[in-house]
Amino acid sequence: MTDARVPPALATTVRLLADRASAEPDRMALVVDGVGALTFAGWAARAEAAAAGLAARGVRPGDRIGLRFGAAGWADYAVGFCAVHRAGAVAVPVPAGAPPGDLDRMLGDCAAAGLLHEDGAEPGWSAGWTATVAALEASGGTAPEVQVRPDHLAQILYTSGTTGRPKGVAATHANLTFGCGGRRRPFAHSEHLAHAFPIGTNAAQLMLVTALDARPTVVTLPRFTPARFAELIQRYAAGTVFVVPAMAIELLAAAVPDRYDLSSVLLLGSAAAPLPGEVASRLVTAFPRASLVNYYTSTEAAPAQTVMMYDPQRPGSVGRALAGGQVRVAVEGGGPERVAAAGETGEVWLRSPAAPRAYYGDDEASGRVFHGGWVRMGDLGYLDADGYLYLVDRAGDVVKSGAHKISTLRVEEAVYQHPDVVEAAVVGVPHPVLGKRLAAAVVARGPLTAELLRAFLAERLPAHEIPARVVQVDALPRNTGGKVDKRAVLQMLT
Repeated sequence: MTDARVPPALATTVRLLADRASAEPDRMALVVDGVGALTFAGWAARAEAAAAGLAARGVRPGDRIGLRFGAAGWADYAVGFCAVHRAGAVAVPVPAGAPPGDLDRMLGDCAAAGLLHEDGAEPGWSAGWTATVAALEASGGTAPEVQVRPDHLAQILYTSGTTGRPKGVAATHANLTFGCGGRRRPFAHSEHLAHAFPIGTNAAQLMLVTALDARPTVVTLPRFTPARFAELIQRYAAGTVFVVPAMAIELLAAAVPDRYDLSSVLLLGSAAAPLPGEVASRLVTAFPRASLVNYYTSTEAAPAQTVMMYDPQRPGSVGRALAGGQVRVAVEGGGPERVAAAGETGEVWLRSPAAPRAYYGDDEASGRVFHGGWVRMGDLGYLDADGYLYLVDRAGDVVKSGAHKISTLRVEEAVYQHPDVVEAAVVGVPHPVLGKRLAAAVVARGPLTAELLRAFLAERLPAHEIPARVVQVDALPRNTGGKVDKRAVLQMLT
C-alpha cells in the first residue's frame, strides 16, 4: 500500500496514527514484553472505540483528561492517549507512583474532567470520573467527528519537581509532533527500538510519538531490571536502545555485557539527565557496535535539544543544537540576548523552530522561563570555540563554599573515576564558617572509606572541591522520572 505521509505542517497524533493504520495496518507498532502488543490498525481501532466511550462520558474538545498507567500498561496507555486526542481533548500523563496528594494537585491544577487508569489498579482520585480503557472501548457508539488542528493543545506534562513544586508544561500538537511526517522515518536502521522509560515523563512521551512515526517497532517491558532489559535487547535484536543514566549505571553494575549479546545495538541514546563521562566511556566498551548519543533537553524546552555523539576528546560535552535548533549561553541574571563569550560560564538557553511550550495557567512562571522562543534551562554552562555545550551545574546546585563557587557535576565526574564507585551525588551542606561544604553520597561495589576516596580525589581536584563528608549508601533517592533527587540527598547528609 502506498505510504501517503501526513505533511509535517499538518501533523497531529490523530493524523499520524491514521496514516500508519492506512499504510501499514498489520505492522507491529508497540510491544510490551509478556503483556501485549498493538498493530497500527489495532491501535487506531481501539483508540476510535475509546474515543466514543469518552464522548459518552461527556468529554468535549479542550477537556483535560489524566492518564495514570504503570509500565505494564503501556499498550492501554497508548490507546488512551490517542483516544483523548481523537476526542479533541488534552492528555495529562501522570506518574503511576504519584502519591494521592501530588495526583490531586496535578489534576486539580489543570481542572481535569476525568482520569484513565490501568485495569486492576486503584485510580487514587475522587474529584472526577475514572475509567479503564477497556471500559471506554466497551461503551459502544461512535466517536463524533472533531477537528484537531496542530495549534490545539495536546498535552500537559508535569515537571519532575527537582527544583521545586511540579509545574504543568503545555504543548500543542505542532510541538509534540515536530519533525514527524517526513519522507524518511526515524531510526531506519532498526527493526526494533527498546526503552524502559516510565510513563509520565518527557522521555516516555518521546517514545510514544516515536512509535507513531518511526520505522522500528517500539518494545518495552513491564518492569525494568538490568537483566530483563538486556534480555529484551538480545531477544529482539534491538538496533536502537534508549536509557536514562541511572539505567545505564545499573546495566554496567550488573555486568550484563558479559552475559548477553548486545551486538545488535547500533545506536545507544541516553536522555533525561547528564551522562557522566566515565559512565559514557564504559558504555562504549559494553556496546561495541553502538554509537553512543547523549541528548540534552527538558520538559519545558522539548523538542529543542543538543545532541552529542560520544567523543573521547570531549567526554564532558552535551553537544550542539541540531535540526534548526539553537543553543545559547547568556550572562547570568539577564535574558538570552546578553550572550556570554566563548568559555564564559552563564545561563543555558535552548530554542527550536517548533511552536514553544508554556506553563499551563501560570503566566508569571512562564515569563521567567520562556522568552521569545528561547527556554531558560535552569543550568549553568559554557560553549567552547566550536559551539559545543558543557554543563557546569544546575543553577541551584552550585555550592558557594567560602570564596569558591563549586560545580557539583565536576566533582561527581571525578568521583565516578574511582573504579569501585557505581554512582554518586554531591551536594552542599551547611557549615558555620564557610557557609557550605561539600558532602557526597556514594554507591560502591564494596566498602569504600571516606579517607580512601578523598585520597583518590586529591590527585584530581583542588582541596576546596574534595567532599569533606562521604557517606556510602545502598542507593540514591530518585524522583518519579528517574533523576537523582538532590533535595533528598541533602536530607540524607544533614
